[in-house]
Amino acid sequence: MFAAAHFQTALQLVQTYRGEVPFAHFLKAYFSQHKKHGSRDRKQISQCCYAFFRMGHAIPDIPPERRMLMGLFFSATEPNPLLEALSPEWNAAAGLALAEKIGLSGLTPEALTIFPWTNLLSDPIDSQAFSISHLVQPKLFIRIRPGHHEQVIHRLEEKWIPYTEPYPFAIALPNGYNAANDFSLNREIVVQDLSSQKTGAALKLIPRETYQQPSFRIWDACAASGGKSMLTLDQFPQATLTVSDIRNSILDNLATRFKEAGIRRYTRIEADLSVTAPDLPQQQLIIADLPCTGSGTWARTPEQLCFFDPAAIGRFAELQRSISRNILLRLASGGFFLYITCSAFRAENEDNVLWLQQHFPLEVVHQEVIGGYTEQADSMFFSLMRLT
Repeated sequence: MFAAAHFQTALQLVQTYRGEVPFAHFLKAYFSQHKKHGSRDRKQISQCCYAFFRMGHAIPDIPPERRMLMGLFFSATEPNPLLEALSPEWNAAAGLALAEKIGLSGLTPEALTIFPWTNLLSDPIDSQAFSISHLVQPKLFIRIRPGHHEQVIHRLEEKWIPYTEPYPFAIALPNGYNAANDFSLNREIVVQDLSSQKTGAALKLIPRETYQQPSFRIWDACAASGGKSMLTLDQFPQATLTVSDIRNSILDNLATRFKEAGIRRYTRIEADLSVTAPDLPQQQLIIADLPCTGSGTWARTPEQLCFFDPAAIGRFAELQRSISRNILLRLASGGFFLYITCSAFRAENEDNVLWLQQHFPLEVVHQEVIGGYTEQADSMFFSLMRLT
């Protein structure tokens, strides 16, 4: 009885939602206004809503209730009480491979076009695997900061918390786990997606003669909440760091995290880098995790997949070029530019690197599409370039 009521509430919510705010905020506002929903109610309503969005652009013409039920079935990895109450037959088959589930639902694999813009993806991405990855919620990842690995692993095992270590100092944890209950955030560990951590591989390609010079200056140009800056300072603790972003409120959040991490020596600047670059000395390393469509992260926020306008790709690509053009004016000769996006679209990734090479004397040191969709993580792109 409760499951059917939660299902109907979720249907009303997804059909009312217009994509103007993140769905998590929309849902929070609804629950604040309707306090009758307890913890189980909220969990099941949220589960139904996100199952609906995880279907993306697949079979748009079917009734919304059928679409939501299919989303619950396809995204389930094992039987669960909600699916049992709504469709016992499908719940019994919840642990089957996706191909078998598709057959049971009466669909063909070709009909499951969750992500329709596969012709626009960066070349190394497996379009089918990437598309169906939106059915699965990505894992929670943390990065262990230097000097804390042994104690973090010991605490995880002491508390019987299931984990894997898919990459050095990267820990994958169950969704819903609150790391703040067991660890000192930003001092011992940093909550950071696996692919974001992997962009740090580019830092290991910076030659010793660059980072050991007395005035090794790093500018994290689109610093946001500071995750890349912390990763970089853990690699180059002696560097002189400048961070910037378009709003001071964002930098205030960064400052809080830096204080928790014990980072005191840095300069912060509020700047719209699409207009001009701040007056800075020449930098030996500039990092730009640029504004983008975020298409590599839509498995975390599948509502964005449903409401995406592909015209935004060109707008973001142009914005990325404008920002890069301005900040490169502050890169020292022989310095390194680390271009990063969390986009899966070629126009924001390889195409923009080619454009930059046509307008600046840049050579690519290493370039990579990080296919996080194979590891329940975000997908990202980075290119480390050197100004010749």
